[in-house]
Amino acid sequence: MAFLNLYRDKLKTNFDFLKEKFNDSGVAWGVVSKLLCGNELYLKELINLGVDEIHDSRISNLAKVKELNPDVQTVYIKPASKRNMADMVKYADVSLNSELSTIKWISEEAVRQNKKHKIIIMVETGDLREGVMGDYLIDFYAQIFELPNIEVIGLGTNLNCLNGVMPSTDKLIQLCLYKQIIELKFNKDIPWVSAGTSVTIPLMLRHQLPQGVNHFRVGETLYFGVDLFEEKVIDGMYGDVFELYTEIIEMQEKPLLPTGVLAANPQGDVLDIDESLYGKSSFRAILDIGLLDVDPKYLLAEDGEFEILGASSDMLILDLGENPKNYKVGDLIKFNLKYMGALAILNSYYIEKRVK
Repeated sequence: MAFLNLYRDKLKTNFDFLKEKFNDSGVAWGVVSKLLCGNELYLKELINLGVDEIHDSRISNLAKVKELNPDVQTVYIKPASKRNMADMVKYADVSLNSELSTIKWISEEAVRQNKKHKIIIMVETGDLREGVMGDYLIDFYAQIFELPNIEVIGLGTNLNCLNGVMPSTDKLIQLCLYKQIIELKFNKDIPWVSAGTSVTIPLMLRHQLPQGVNHFRVGETLYFGVDLFEEKVIDGMYGDVFELYTEIIEMQEKPLLPTGVLAANPQGDVLDIDESLYGKSSFRAILDIGLLDVDPKYLLAEDGEFEILGASSDMLILDLGENPKNYKVGDLIKFNLKYMGALAILNSYYIEKRVK
């Protein structure tokens, strides 16, 4: 049976590392929990670290956080839809917004629920996902800052999430300038410049973060210890907070090439035959995990001594060559995971989740 391990000590090491760095820089931060897909066991691990602010893109996950600890500030990190507005206002203390009509609906719902709802206005800085264009930001703010039961607590931005645009000091300075202009024009205080996600952390570590930036939303670097500028694990952090274990359910020596008339498989792929491989064979292992659980391109083999040949909906096939480690049916094969691989595994109902 395949299962996923979360290593508590490694997660705590990563959390403590980031906490120290953010404290040294005078920056507040919240933990993005969307990777955990609402898994109660893993959410408890986050809360037990002392996390007091949790961000997620699924309202049901924020509802679970509030159930586990009502004192945690919850942040909804994608534009809310009209049809989930009541639940969003109920379970999220803060939300990220870039649409005037949406904020008006939030205001109306917050009045109905007799709640104060906090808003971070998202500003477009080049990656072309969500965000108000800078030229319209002053007019945008003018139409929302006096809405009832709404409190604008920050300006924010997202980079690298769609088109791969990287954060820079200049882009973040511009965001800080927008904040200063609004505060001067409207005589209002905007506490936060929420300048980014994990991809912006290297700027802070290299002391290239503008002084006005004072809030982050962090997920990937917490769970994978990664510097997203250099695509490597940061010294002092762990890259293997999560590990996937899969079980061998068949192990046999088989030809390298299939026989018979070839057509497209269920994924629409047609095998390209290398005729030089006819007559050759190797040991093949079938693992108890498949495309229903994860795309194989997001799996990282520990020792590199086998090749992932492909997958069907529920099975993954490896080429073990001569099988130098003498794997047999029932043995476990371990994988590390890329972010999107971990997200898929955590979203899979069929993979057991464990804490070590």
